[in-house]
Amino acid sequence: MTTETSPPDYGASRAALLAGPGPAGRPRRAALARLTDDWLAGLLAAGGPPGGPPGVALVAVGGYGRGELSPRSDLDVLLLHDGRLDPDLPERIWYPVWDAGAALDHSVRTVAEARSVAAADLKAQLGLLDARHLAGDQALTAALRSAVLTDWRASAPARLPELRDLGRERAERHGELSFLLEPDLKEARGGLRDAVALNAVAATWLADAPRDGLDAAALRLADVRDALHLATGRATERLGLQDQDQVAERLGVLDADTLLRQVYEAARTIAYASDVTWRAVDRVLAARSGRGRRAARLAFPFTGAGRGAGAVARGTVARRPLAEGVVEQDGEAVLAQGARPAADPVLPLRAAAAAAQNGLTVSYATVRRLAAECRPLPVPWPDEAREQLVTLLGAGEAAVPVWEALEAEGLVTRLLPDWERVRCRPQRNAVHRWTVDRHLVETAVRAAAMTRRVARPDLLLVAALLHDIGKGWPGDHSEAGEVIVRDVAARMGFGPEDTETLAVLVRHHLTLVDTATRRDPDDPATVEAITKVVGTAAQLELLHVLTEADALATGPAAWSGWRASLVDGLAARVAARLAGAYAAPVEAAPTAAQERLAVEAARTGGPALSLLAQSEGADPGAEPMGVELTLAVPDRPGLLGTVAGVLALHRLAVRSAGLRELDPIGAGPVLLLSWRVAAEFGELPEAARLRADLRRALDGSLDVARRLAERDAAAPRRRGIPTPPPVVAVAPAVASATATVLEVRAHDAPGLLHRIGRALDGAGVRVRTAHVSTLGAEAVDSFYLTDGAGRPLAAGRAGEVVAAVRAALG
Repeated sequence: MTTETSPPDYGASRAALLAGPGPAGRPRRAALARLTDDWLAGLLAAGGPPGGPPGVALVAVGGYGRGELSPRSDLDVLLLHDGRLDPDLPERIWYPVWDAGAALDHSVRTVAEARSVAAADLKAQLGLLDARHLAGDQALTAALRSAVLTDWRASAPARLPELRDLGRERAERHGELSFLLEPDLKEARGGLRDAVALNAVAATWLADAPRDGLDAAALRLADVRDALHLATGRATERLGLQDQDQVAERLGVLDADTLLRQVYEAARTIAYASDVTWRAVDRVLAARSGRGRRAARLAFPFTGAGRGAGAVARGTVARRPLAEGVVEQDGEAVLAQGARPAADPVLPLRAAAAAAQNGLTVSYATVRRLAAECRPLPVPWPDEAREQLVTLLGAGEAAVPVWEALEAEGLVTRLLPDWERVRCRPQRNAVHRWTVDRHLVETAVRAAAMTRRVARPDLLLVAALLHDIGKGWPGDHSEAGEVIVRDVAARMGFGPEDTETLAVLVRHHLTLVDTATRRDPDDPATVEAITKVVGTAAQLELLHVLTEADALATGPAAWSGWRASLVDGLAARVAARLAGAYAAPVEAAPTAAQERLAVEAARTGGPALSLLAQSEGADPGAEPMGVELTLAVPDRPGLLGTVAGVLALHRLAVRSAGLRELDPIGAGPVLLLSWRVAAEFGELPEAARLRADLRRALDGSLDVARRLAERDAAAPRRRGIPTPPPVVAVAPAVASATATVLEVRAHDAPGLLHRIGRALDGAGVRVRTAHVSTLGAEAVDSFYLTDGAGRPLAAGRAGEVVAAVRAALG
């Protein structure tokens, strides 16, 4: 059904517009909205008066009402009437829309009904705030807009807290857009929905958001959403990993990482504007309720010398002194009346430190003024500047909103120019939950809770803030970071000795945990490797705490009771070595329980095992660190791969493995395997069932490889992400003087250790110990290998083993 004002084929016109060479972004969204406006106006007028039936108006609401229509957005349309509606009219409009394949969100109401629905449903009210006339009776639409705005402003004191709660609920469900690898562009914190909420707050006339960069940020997210709709052909808001390259290409962006950085920057702008706005709303509502006046009467005046950094302002607004040039006002840190930012380059850090230490943030106006008026710090920094930075970082969690405020106005990159390379930089690793810059801040937050454990908390906090600063440069980020931190430390005014300590901490911030989880702690070479890195007990103390803070700030997969125990044990050995009290450990004699298992295995010719939770016997409430599986089996070829396969069948993840040989009754060698395992899902299997399956696997009646292959084939196929090929290599000879250390890094998968074990068994080498760890989706395993005589492998033999394992991993 068409008229002179209605395009003959809306679907074809729409497709041509989206596929055409015309401008993208806001102009295309506006053109798509105009095309849709004309079409819907034609549908309203079809078969009747040119302007549509009397007493009826067609109104766009929500995103469509704002005149920006994304390629796959719903059409939010209200058929407004004065009570004299032809009952057939709605169907004459809606059915052609459905026939065209457009997604339609529609309603039919009078002005009174629309106001009633809005009063009961906040989301409906927000949509009506953007009402825009399409066709029909303009006076009716104007009456609706006027009434809705009047109602919104009248109900703002009650409605704004509800709107803020909606935002918090969305943030809890969808997370923070600026830290997600697959963000929801609309619903996550800092997304398009928050930008709409800020406009709704502005419409109350009670508060407004800081506008610098806000419109550009919302436009950037809308452009990305457009490209996502066109790339996927779906009305999706989630920027999935598999779509990011296509979206970047459509937008003319260098690559997916650059795209994410732009998305994160836009999201942070919106999120920061939201924080500032909601604090302003709180102040206004508190003043209206009288709480602000009561707080002012309870505040005390500043009686310092001169005009006073904390002089009380005129009227009822009270100020409390925090630091030189900084006072508290309305729950924020602001500049005192006598502050002179142009003559005080330390003032930004002093204000930030004072705010964080008092659990406040720095007001928006104050940060803006500091950014505009303060001169850069001299080089090297004055002692006070360095002390204020450490004070800020030492505030822990309270430092985060303060840091965000400084960063929003460019003060962080002014203090630390190298920060620009890590700002908003994504980390495409499932272990990491933050961008690089936020991870650095979070590491400092974690370190702030551990400062009592070190003699130099200032070095700990600065190292925490800078330990990954090299990730913005090519090559190994630890090596690049060492170069950067030497320069930064000198600019901050640290002396040569402290600068050297910071360089060691940044260069080796991964060394302690890597060595503890991938090397044999009983091998003297392991302790020697760390001793060469840290020359003093003070450096070891700092590195130990930095290691823990870094891991805790990375994500839950990066730290556990097991890793903590390994790092603590290695640190204790190195500390003893530095103190001259270290003696290389001698292999302990088997325990009575181990001897009993070995005797049982030798007598029966089959496996004997025990399962023991490692937290048993510890203090109540101790964190379980897995289960110790001790297995005694008469020696035979293919043992490691077979046992690993059975554990994989029972969905047991192996954390570490050790092996020793016993001859308890003189009847031949029995291998004693000590495995630390954890159940991937649910509870541990029964020991009797595990023993039975081991026995069947060892006598050949259970084909472990076939069972694992069948389980993998039966599992539902899911779209995965591209993963790099596995890396198999021999560690340098200094890793161990008594064994060849084979390192395997691969994407974790069920049966991975089984495949590696079968390859090692097939190569005829002996596995003395194995150190297995999984970080998120990545496995990092080390195997100490010897030949049959217990010696390290010859170079040629080691190369053959490497080739065999590579082949097994495909």
